[in-house]
Amino acid sequence: MNKAESKYFGTASKMDEAFIECLEKKDFEYITVKEICEKAGVNRSTFYLHYETIADLLNECVEYTNNKCFRKYTSELTDVNKRLLSERPEDWILISPEYLRPYFEFVRENKRIYQVVLMNQEIFRTEHTFQRLFDSVFSPILDRFRFPEQEKSYIIHFYLGGITSVVKEWLKKDCSDTIEQIIDICMRCIMPNGKKIERPDGEKYG
Repeated sequence: MNKAESKYFGTASKMDEAFIECLEKKDFEYITVKEICEKAGVNRSTFYLHYETIADLLNECVEYTNNKCFRKYTSELTDVNKRLLSERPEDWILISPEYLRPYFEFVRENKRIYQVVLMNQEIFRTEHTFQRLFDSVFSPILDRFRFPEQEKSYIIHFYLGGITSVVKEWLKKDCSDTIEQIIDICMRCIMPNGKKIERPDGEKYG
């Protein structure tokens, strides 16, 4: 990336952050270009150099937030098909600690952003984020379990709805419980009488 590109994307990031800060205080329809520019420290002409409308900034901000989350996942975690081929069928599980940990790390590191996302799930189109997770991570596992195609969306929304509710409760407590505690709670809900999954400290989940 050259200096001009770096400056361009740096300014865009400032406006993404300013927009998120505005969403903490008011509904989307009441946010103005003027206040975004004031918080970002840019002028209106700079805003319109990047976007035609605030809706364009919203779309970029959604992608900005999603990408921050997905950068927590390594290629080893996202190459699900390769991992499934190397594991025994009896070891397959839909939600595992190694998939939960990067997500919870992102939530804890970005509490302010995530609070805004949860308060504005419709405009942040969280269902699209879940679809991205579904397509890249969960769908191949469901295929291996031979779930009927028409049941897949119900199954994934059951799991993700539960995890989202846990995150909301965790955020209410300012993420005071450790990530390992939250993972342990999720795993006990997912597999209350199932097999134990080993934790990094040698203990077992579930």
